[in-house]
Amino acid sequence: MKEILVLYYSRYGATAEMAQIIARGIESHPDCQARIRTVPAVSTVCEATGDDIPMQGPPYATLDDLRECAGLVLGSPTRFGNMASAMKYFIDSSSSLWLAGELAGKPAAVFTSTSSLHGGQETTLITMMLPLLHHGMLIMGLPYTEIELLTTLSGGTPYGPSHTAGSDSKRPLSDEEKHLCTALGKRIADVSSRLA
Repeated sequence: MKEILVLYYSRYGATAEMAQIIARGIESHPDCQARIRTVPAVSTVCEATGDDIPMQGPPYATLDDLRECAGLVLGSPTRFGNMASAMKYFIDSSSSLWLAGELAGKPAAVFTSTSSLHGGQETTLITMMLPLLHHGMLIMGLPYTEIELLTTLSGGTPYGPSHTAGSDSKRPLSDEEKHLCTALGKRIADVSSRLA
């Protein structure tokens, strides 16, 4: 079984829900399974440390999760058109993998959630792609054969799935957004399987 890492940070739950749907798409492939991981929040107090195990949800990611994966799907909410600092902090810790080329040639994809429709979805997706390109990963998006890209009135981009959560972060994922998450999971599973 090829294991694909679905690695995300979520503050209000939408990005976590997207991760679960992407994982189901991955696991619809007979040769693949998803390994879901998250990252801890970054403290504004330099000396503060959190528990090694989250209070709820999946375990925190380690560099071994990255090293062992056959593919990677990276998700973060938008922070001023950029990935959240918690995800950036974790990615910044992966220099040893970069030096050894351990992620080179593996497929990767990205997803995000924003409060507003024009809240920086595409720039956030691109900021997550940049370190993956430096790692030599093969970046995958969503083709327009996924017709929901043409019909969605909420989230959804060719760079990767996205969600518009609303100003209160409570808007549920639309059917189109869910479909695009599933489609990305299936797509990366198929490519990971072919490359393995």
